[in-house]
Amino acid sequence: MPAEWTIADVDQNNPKKTVLLVDDAPSNIQVANSILKDSYKVRVASNGEKALQLVKVAPSPDLILLDVTMPGIDGYEVCTRLKAAQETRDIPVIFLTGQTETQDETRGL
Repeated sequence: MPAEWTIADVDQNNPKKTVLLVDDAPSNIQVANSILKDSYKVRVASNGEKALQLVKVAPSPDLILLDVTMPGIDGYEVCTRLKAAQETRDIPVIFLTGQTETQDETRGL
């Protein structure tokens, strides 16, 4: 970085990446958001249906943090739909879960 650049210049040239955080537990959203908000633009969805809507809002998220167990459309189904759509299939997804069974981990892959 040239000596004459300022932090503002760097920030303009490197805009924050966008993370879509999907979880139905307000406490989980609060904790994750507090960790991420200073470094990323964070969008929050409290259910799978809302996540599928927000993923279409420009700019597309650079990463999706997705709870597995939610009422309605669960995280597995959300991920299946995201990976089936050409416009969202390349967005990386990280599952958030307390489930530790091998079958749950395998299903997530």
